[in-house]
Amino acid sequence: MDEHWKDEVYRKRAELARRLHEPMARLAGLCPAVWCDRQRLNNLLAAGCGGIPHAVSLYALDSVGVQVSDNVDAERITPGHFGRDRSQRPYMKEPVPSWGFLLSDAYVGLTGRPSLTALHIVHDGAAVIGYLGADFDLRDLPAAAALAEEPRDWRQLKGDPAIRGGVFLQQRVESPMDRDIVQALAVLEDLITVRGMFQVVIHFSSSRATGWFVDDPFRYHIIDHEALADPDVCLLYPPQPWPADARIARERVKPMLDAMRELRLADQTIYLRSASINIFNGMVSLTFSCDGTHYMSCDEFLNRQGDFWSAIGGHS
Repeated sequence: MDEHWKDEVYRKRAELARRLHEPMARLAGLCPAVWCDRQRLNNLLAAGCGGIPHAVSLYALDSVGVQVSDNVDAERITPGHFGRDRSQRPYMKEPVPSWGFLLSDAYVGLTGRPSLTALHIVHDGAAVIGYLGADFDLRDLPAAAALAEEPRDWRQLKGDPAIRGGVFLQQRVESPMDRDIVQALAVLEDLITVRGMFQVVIHFSSSRATGWFVDDPFRYHIIDHEALADPDVCLLYPPQPWPADARIARERVKPMLDAMRELRLADQTIYLRSASINIFNGMVSLTFSCDGTHYMSCDEFLNRQGDFWSAIGGHS
């Protein structure tokens, strides 16, 4: 997901904050009149809970973070939290913005679930007397309207430093797949272009492939080196039409597999250990003996002009 996910999270949080700010401010404005009466404060929060969408519970805290109400939701008042010190909870350690409303960073709550909290300052005149709090379980919050599309530009992720540190002390050991790599890749080409394999992870070093098929997308199929060496395996998978929404053209599959073979065999020290293709997002991934992994679009992989090939020239 690279850094793009942070932008999506920011937009989602901004949308949620806009929905919560006004009802939280309105309810916080009613609190001072009943602040010193626990039962009336509980009743006020219970009446207002329905106006705070998706809240698990509401509560009121004094200015140092000690609870002055019980935990309240629209259906019940849960005793046992009055007098609870929340001052060390993650949301109490975040500064409340000058406009008086905070939507906390997400945190793992005491229930073990990812959660977040909204706080609104409660004023009595000019004095800050405490906070109105609302807790949320991330499961209950609406998801983004559409998942962000994965970025398609080249990315490199460095792997285990222990492996990288010893890379020049090792050499590629010929695997069973290496010994018959042309035939193995021809089988995979047929499975992808003719028989509906839309994603494959090719484990060159351990001589197997893990594939997902359009007619059975929720289960992976492990195809070992013996099957990859026998074109008869293709008979196990019925022909499928090339998906109209695939981002990789059918005729580009073979050049990609050929380039992967080249990267596998070109060097005895820096060599391709595993690779993947996904025809729907148009991406390939490549993991090398130094444990570095590269992600890029099919086009960038095949043009041999981009940053990836420069990095390969510098030994990944």
